[in-house]
Amino acid sequence: MNHRYLIALGSNRRHPRFGRPEHVLAAALAALEAHGIKVEALGPTIRSAPIGPSLRRYANGALVAASRLEPDELLDELKAIERRFGRRTGGQRWSSRVLDLDIVLWSGGAWSSPGLTVPHAAFRERLFVLTPALPIAGTWRDPLSGRTLRQITARLTRPRPIPSWAPSGEAGP
Repeated sequence: MNHRYLIALGSNRRHPRFGRPEHVLAAALAALEAHGIKVEALGPTIRSAPIGPSLRRYANGALVAASRLEPDELLDELKAIERRFGRRTGGQRWSSRVLDLDIVLWSGGAWSSPGLTVPHAAFRERLFVLTPALPIAGTWRDPLSGRTLRQITARLTRPRPIPSWAPSGEAGP
């Protein structure tokens, strides 16, 4: 039985063979297919500011993939692809990286095992994940909140009222 996955992609470091981060993401698609992971839909690539110590902007994308692999097995394949692209384990968290592949959601609902939690713990607060995912998986539901990706994004981006305690901009005495 094939499972469907929403996978987030990110890169903010040039690759010696593939070049700029946007090209790294494109090359990652071929690597996924070579590992038997069928890419069914691809969202747009966007640029985003880094989280943490990295100073380089990210190229981010999302894709829907089909695979017979269970989430743990798919994670092993994704990590192998990252290593082939030059990603090293350890080091400073959120530093620059050639390729980052994360399982965001899957058709089986919630999953938890050592080293993997699906849905991804932070995806609900990350527009760099949600924005490229909306055109290809906007109706997918978060199994924990029951909300669709469209609803989660709308809640995250809705205008917020200015708190009443905020300075009004009037001149003081």
